[in-house]
Amino acid sequence: MSDGGLLVAYAAIGAMAVTPIYYGAYATLGRLKSSDARKREREQFPEYSDSEDEDEEETEAVSTKDAYMFPVYGSASLFSLYLVFKYLNPEWVNYLLSGYFALMGTGALTQVGAHIVKGVTGLKLPLYHLSLVHRGEKQFDVRFTNLHVGLAAVATALVGVYLWSKNWVISNLLGLAFSFCGLYLIRLDSFKTGMIMLAGLFLYDIFWVFGTEVMVSVAKMSDVPIKVVFPKDLFPADGALKMTMLGLGDIIVPGVFLGLCLRFDRHQFLARLGYAKDKPLPAALNGRRKGFAFPTPYFNACMAAYVAGLATTISVMHVFKAAQPALLYLSPACILSVVITALTRGELSQVLGYSEESDTSSENDTSEGNNSGARGRPRKSADGSKSSAQPVVQHRYNLRNQPQGAGAGMSGGELADDEQEIVPGESALDDTPVVVSDDVSDAASTVGVKSKKKKPGPKPKGGKGKSKK
Repeated sequence: MSDGGLLVAYAAIGAMAVTPIYYGAYATLGRLKSSDARKREREQFPEYSDSEDEDEEETEAVSTKDAYMFPVYGSASLFSLYLVFKYLNPEWVNYLLSGYFALMGTGALTQVGAHIVKGVTGLKLPLYHLSLVHRGEKQFDVRFTNLHVGLAAVATALVGVYLWSKNWVISNLLGLAFSFCGLYLIRLDSFKTGMIMLAGLFLYDIFWVFGTEVMVSVAKMSDVPIKVVFPKDLFPADGALKMTMLGLGDIIVPGVFLGLCLRFDRHQFLARLGYAKDKPLPAALNGRRKGFAFPTPYFNACMAAYVAGLATTISVMHVFKAAQPALLYLSPACILSVVITALTRGELSQVLGYSEESDTSSENDTSEGNNSGARGRPRKSADGSKSSAQPVVQHRYNLRNQPQGAGAGMSGGELADDEQEIVPGESALDDTPVVVSDDVSDAASTVGVKSKKKKPGPKPKGGKGKSKK
């Protein structure tokens, strides 16, 4: 075994750790919203794959409570898997795990492949939907394009080859795909949560690596893509490849913290520009809602600390010829890099007070308020009291079919019942609401809705069958 081969293996392991973290962090940057965006209701089924709705895939937010429980859940899962391997046939356990990871790996490879192809080529493809709706709520929804179908076929073939041969290159592809998807979908809500999670898993790693044989045994006995590997010597004399490895947890856990650092960098940049969701985009962005450049001091500092911590882990492992818990070095490096950078820039209070959950909740409250106002619910005035003049909402479908005279064949009461059936389901032919609020009493009488009035207005002239415009 040559030192040159080891250096290549260590460099490859480092590259496979840094690459998904870097691209996964930038993938978490969503599209900016502002008041000058085109006003339209969100399409239930967007037509093309580059729609804004595609940026809003479901993500898993990690709260402070979740961060405290991470070591507990991780310990329970790790020890359970250790017992299964110890008391059951490891070969059959690996068959079951391989089937599960093959299914998940096909989806992960397809998703990552679609991100890469669309990011490089900028393809705009027709979007297909498989949706299951119950009582107006989506229970199941899958969106895909022709590109996804083709990539799914390729991914299925690769996974089939992996199950047959256990090829380490395909295993690494699956591991990198899992890492990218994990970094994209799991997001920390604050630096406090991230520091608690890293500190807890720091103790978790020390205990299960130094205190017991559990983690090392599971890593060696499991033959599934939960790690990235590289041969210490690509051309061994005896033909047996000996691998150096890094667990996916040592990529994903620090990676979600690095993603938070990048989003905080963008938040600080936008705050200096005066960006707000209810205002037009700042002129400095040149109308770009995504993909614009901004300074990344916290991301750069944390990335440098991650690389240094990983290099320390590999060096100690090489010197002492023993497995090392990577989070023993990575967790303090990531936390200290952010704290030191914040102290240097005089932004420690802003770092510790930053929370993405509050931004999301305020945005949701705004959208809910807009929706409730559009459907004719009581609105509050500036002093907080409910306005007495509630707008009457009519759908254009009803307006087009509204009778113009006394003998039109449908009474006002029937029109009101028809509207009540349409509004809850939002299934009119054209469900864009028209708000009539200039004269509530006239609008209510037109559609057959009873309205309470303190003083009756003057009777219309010209007979019973005519109404005053």
